[in-house]
Amino acid sequence: TITEEGDEQITGFHLAGDLVGFDAISNLQHPSFAQALETSMVCEIPFDTLDDLSGKMPNLRQQMMRLMSGEIKGDQDMILLLSKKNAEERLAAFIYNLSRRFAQRGFSPREFRLTMTRGDIGNYLGLTVETISRLLGRFQKSDILSVKGKYITIENTEALAQLAGNPKPSCN
Repeated sequence: TITEEGDEQITGFHLAGDLVGFDAISNLQHPSFAQALETSMVCEIPFDTLDDLSGKMPNLRQQMMRLMSGEIKGDQDMILLLSKKNAEERLAAFIYNLSRRFAQRGFSPREFRLTMTRGDIGNYLGLTVETISRLLGRFQKSDILSVKGKYITIENTEALAQLAGNPKPSCN
């Protein structure tokens, strides 16, 4: 999203299978934009078509409601993250949540590549790139993560989950 001051504010990182564009339903305009960080395939479904199909297919309508509810919940979680957590907790929550999202898609929740820059992560979390780098180093020294460039290995899921405010981590 571009703020009124003309600054870019990253409001999310989407993975394969995610739906984007729910923010356009209210006024039929996209107030934000998406930028692919890696080779992607994007399918556009016009809202009128989706609306028509949802009226004819109750299961589709229910799934759309679930997805929209998930978007709202994610936004609420992000508001809490930014307003109540310190820098260390924010970054831990970001990495932990990314890990869970990879697991939901059948990918490794322990080892993955960050497609976004440290600057992008900082923009998203309201932190500087220096803070992101310093915290990644601290997580590595604490044996929570191994960091090699853009590659992350979660060494201690339980410690990361606790730091992120999720005291009972889901199994890897």
